[in-house]
Amino acid sequence: MNNPSESVRSLNGSQRSPNESLRRVSLDANRYRPDFPILDRVTSSGAPLAFLDNAASSQRPNAVIDAMTQCYRQYYANVHRGIHTLSEESTDRYEQARRGIAKFVGAAETHEVIFAAGTTAAINTVARSWGDANLSTGDTILLTIAEHHANIVPWHQLAERTGCKVEFLPLDENFTITDDVVVDALERFQPKLFAFTASSNTLGVEFPVQRWTSLAHQAGCTVLVDAAQAAPHQAIDVQALDVDFLVFSGHKVCGPTGIGVLYGKAALLDAMPPFLSGGGMINEVTTSGFSCAALPDKFEAGTPPIAEAIGLHAATEYLTSVGLDAIHAYEKELGGYADQALREIDGVRIIGPTPELKAGIVSFVVDGVHAHDMSQTLDTYGIAVRAGHHCTMPLHKSLGLSATTRASFYFYNTFEEADRLIQAVREIRTRFAPSGRKRRRRS
Repeated sequence: MNNPSESVRSLNGSQRSPNESLRRVSLDANRYRPDFPILDRVTSSGAPLAFLDNAASSQRPNAVIDAMTQCYRQYYANVHRGIHTLSEESTDRYEQARRGIAKFVGAAETHEVIFAAGTTAAINTVARSWGDANLSTGDTILLTIAEHHANIVPWHQLAERTGCKVEFLPLDENFTITDDVVVDALERFQPKLFAFTASSNTLGVEFPVQRWTSLAHQAGCTVLVDAAQAAPHQAIDVQALDVDFLVFSGHKVCGPTGIGVLYGKAALLDAMPPFLSGGGMINEVTTSGFSCAALPDKFEAGTPPIAEAIGLHAATEYLTSVGLDAIHAYEKELGGYADQALREIDGVRIIGPTPELKAGIVSFVVDGVHAHDMSQTLDTYGIAVRAGHHCTMPLHKSLGLSATTRASFYFYNTFEEADRLIQAVREIRTRFAPSGRKRRRRS
């Protein structure tokens, strides 16, 4: 058996990779790696870290760490309530962050941006507020089978409360969904809401948000887009897309945990009743009732995530400086490179469409090796990946799988790290191959 650290050294040296001809580099990852101090880590096995678990959570650049540290060191105070210097400075930075996020997603109005605890909290807000107010027995919510649990469970709960139904669009043999299938489902189910992911966290497939939104609106359907896997990797313009709601998480866009964004068209948000109630979301409270505040305060009860919003703003500014279009192009190149090379390993099966149809996510299964064993063994090589159902149990069940191994790339990952993954999977597959004999990969 090869020593993992030996494999790392050979792959990071001057030896030419057998897949060198597949490389088409549109961004220099090494230019940005120094901005992320954690990427310099050496793991417990003695191998340098190759962090390929970015679909779960990205790492943070110094710009974000510094912005949040500065907040806590120099001007932190509660916002919107005090008239002293620190509160006014903190409030100004917090609302500056909202304006920055509105620009990041292309919102028409700053108050269309609501800060939530994350994608999950943002979707739950729509389900509890808009959903409870607009859906009832006989109504339908349309999802895709590729959805994350965060975009499934709140709708199941809404169905339990209101009597509405939840229907799922199936995948075709190419791991995607055609427009014809969407049109047919819109005609058959006449859903009140079509909620779908812009990019699957398991398959990597990128769905056509603008086209599907247009089709849904033609059918009189409201649209919510889960952009948790899209916002970190490509430019978003909610006005051009014409989506009604869009959500994403801070921790996947190089920002902090504990914060996310709910974008909603102003008319929809204005008509929605508040979900969480308490301080901060009120206009007036009496012994007989209350009146709620205007947007965006109406949906931000309690002390908000102040330093987290400031950190999120720093993260989006950093990504904008790198260039979302360049990030997207580079990740498709890097992900496609790894995808093609892994497909050539005997006994490895890629779960997802061909590279041109997806982002930088490569999920796979290996004959004779459970996904958990694969992930744990890759960790001895210093390679961090995710194993399991990735919060997409319905998707895995529909594919007849219990678990997959997922490598997810970001713009700070390198082709050398992809080579380390490819070589490690090849070695692990050989080590676990039954009785030393090879199985031919089925097409």
